[in-house]
Amino acid sequence: MGEELKQKLFNKKEDGWEKVDDKQKEEIFDVSQKYMNFLNVAKTEREFVKQAKKLADENGYKDIMEYETLKPGDKIYFINREKSMYLAIIGERAIDEGLHIIGSHVDSPRLDLKPNPLYEDTGLAYFKTHYYGGIKKYQWTTIPLSMHGVIVKTNGEKIEINIGEDENDPIFTITDLLPHLAQEQMEKKLKNGIDGEDLNLLIGSIPYNDKKVSEKVKLNILNILNQKYGITEVDLTSSEIELVPSFRARSLGFDSSMVAAYGQDDKVCAYTSLAAMMELDSVKNTAVCILSDKEEIGSMGNTGMESHMFDFFISEILNKLGVNKPNLLDKVFCFSKMLSSDVDAGFDPIYASVSDKHNAGFLGKGISLNKYTGARGKSGASDANAEYVAWVRNVLEKNDIKYQIAELGKVDVGGGGTIAYILANKGADVIDCGVPVLSMHAPYEVTSKYDIYAAYKTYKAFWQE
Repeated sequence: MGEELKQKLFNKKEDGWEKVDDKQKEEIFDVSQKYMNFLNVAKTEREFVKQAKKLADENGYKDIMEYETLKPGDKIYFINREKSMYLAIIGERAIDEGLHIIGSHVDSPRLDLKPNPLYEDTGLAYFKTHYYGGIKKYQWTTIPLSMHGVIVKTNGEKIEINIGEDENDPIFTITDLLPHLAQEQMEKKLKNGIDGEDLNLLIGSIPYNDKKVSEKVKLNILNILNQKYGITEVDLTSSEIELVPSFRARSLGFDSSMVAAYGQDDKVCAYTSLAAMMELDSVKNTAVCILSDKEEIGSMGNTGMESHMFDFFISEILNKLGVNKPNLLDKVFCFSKMLSSDVDAGFDPIYASVSDKHNAGFLGKGISLNKYTGARGKSGASDANAEYVAWVRNVLEKNDIKYQIAELGKVDVGGGGTIAYILANKGADVIDCGVPVLSMHAPYEVTSKYDIYAAYKTYKAFWQE
């Protein structure tokens, strides 16, 4: 009697794998393989947007600027400076009934080159870097790094850079002290073990063959770059070069149940939402997919969600539907529903002390909902209301999608944020909804293939509601 009552009344967090049959397991692994393939060619925000555009074009989407008018069923996108992208399917219902928005970010913690990066010291050439986002600096030494980005000349010529991903490419690295001489370094606090100014990328050591010139190694590197790309040192000042781990996305574990890869925060949610949208043909409410930039540094700038570029996209939809009028944009947002599809901190038993087990997201137990993020006292959180949490739960339960409701670590231990508050400030109902991750912000992050599949199913069900 008591066991039956327990089954009826308790909120159980069950391992999703336990009820997966062979057919579903095959589907889970197929979704994850496509995700890994995508990650391997989309390590930066520019590359993600480039691949997203390719996928959208293949599935009947067109740039919104190609349309004079819009109607239900039209599939559109807008690309903002090659680093963020908004996609939409026009719904059957009047747009003032609100949008169904899923918003992810496609930037990830990394190292950027400084504006004047190149220097030589005692026969070695280096690029100086400035880290981007919240990283543990020591994790970025002694690993293979690849170089991605663009160099733009004053005549407008844009040169794309991708070095270190192909097996035949050279890679780059940041050196560290040998333990024999690191006694002083190892006495420091972990966060101070490596200084930001010491994250300098080793890029060469062969001197230019001319005894009369100084800085021979630097000259040789510039000569190589000039011959290959036609650039000079000053052209590096108008470049965006990112250094990311050369590791490829791989299956993890004897059972291949997990994915290990760089940049899963937040590309795991960005990819699954994008993949889900590509399978939709018609929707009731207009469906919108956000692939934003700059979340890792506060969503600022004209490619971040704090800019008005997303408002511009929605305004263009209103204009081309022929319905725009004063304050309609505000009304649309106020009646909209959003999943802020950003990752959650997965519970790691090795570091259990920072988490509340009763309110943590676990790998393999489905999509993770964070009612609020923020830090201490919910500072900076949008805090989804109970009515909206219930509405989202209903969508998940009637589609038999496993979910868990969690928060980001113990109270007063730390915290974090997403783009949720930005859309909430516009009036939309928002909840964070993403995949639990181990080793978040590290060069190699870990997710469960089951949760990746659950995210894909969640986002598809949300848009079909």
